[in-house]
Amino acid sequence: MPAVAHSRLGAERRKARHYAMQALYQWYMAQASLGEIEHEFTQEYDFAHVDLAYFQALLHQIPGCVDELDAALVPLLDRPIDDLDPIEHTLLRMGMFELNERIDVPYKVVINEAVALAKKFGATDSHKYINGVLDKAARQIRKVEIDAAP
Repeated sequence: MPAVAHSRLGAERRKARHYAMQALYQWYMAQASLGEIEHEFTQEYDFAHVDLAYFQALLHQIPGCVDELDAALVPLLDRPIDDLDPIEHTLLRMGMFELNERIDVPYKVVINEAVALAKKFGATDSHKYINGVLDKAARQIRKVEIDAAP
């Protein structure tokens, strides 16, 4: 993929994650229908430069596997999962999903994007926590990728 197209895709996916995090947070807190949430977001926000397919994949696939994602998170946490801030919990689920299911996305990108969203939406030091948990997860899930890195 040419560098310009790769850069554009990265920016479009960054925006998709931004909206997906907000939409998944809304789903988590209000238990609203995913279809309604998607409709609301695509009508309310400008999706011209958003990877809509990536937004839809995150929004519709993560809720279907939250039990598995949470089970994978529990051994990596230093507190009960129910004590996580809802933003942290949403970002950790997204990060775990991407590490597990989106092998096309480098593990460093998954972690960096989750950290950036935590800095924007999370509590003061939540980005450090997100970084630590997802780094531990990546060492297990993406061991081959990490070992192959220069």
